[in-house]
Amino acid sequence: MEHSIISRKEIYNGHAFNVQELLVALPDGRKRKYDLVDHQDSVTIIPVDQNGIWFVKQFRMGSQNVLLELPAGVMDIDEMPHICAARELREEIGMAAEELIQVGSIYLAPGYSNELNHIFVARNLKSDPLQQDEDEFLSSVQYSNDEIRILIKDGVLNDSKSLAALHLYETKNQKL
Repeated sequence: MEHSIISRKEIYNGHAFNVQELLVALPDGRKRKYDLVDHQDSVTIIPVDQNGIWFVKQFRMGSQNVLLELPAGVMDIDEMPHICAARELREEIGMAAEELIQVGSIYLAPGYSNELNHIFVARNLKSDPLQQDEDEFLSSVQYSNDEIRILIKDGVLNDSKSLAALHLYETKNQKL
């Protein structure tokens, strides 16, 4: 017997996510309730040019701190990942990419959330800004591969989706 969802009930409807209470049948026949954060899928972009990789700095409520991250964002309903990646790149660092390649997808917190994050490499960048979201206050900054390695080693770059994206980038025969 496998895990199976017997029922689901929405118990919270919020701006960024909903919470569902699931009743799940366990492999041993018992039943258990779980809370699931129902979150729209998202994207993370690795914008690369001859000088390095672009990042954003922004305040994150969960950490109560300004974090260094790769550009990222939540997909609109029925939006394709590559369309969202192109939009978020323009909104967050003011650039468009002639080449946008998906290098993988990761679950951000599969123990309690269904959000799947699609990771893209963006190349051949050119200026093409879009208005940032009204609740975003961020700045963009670029680092060389050597600087990125130091930021990771020193724990300055500690955003998990960015670290996972850079790892995928590096394992796909790119070098940091």
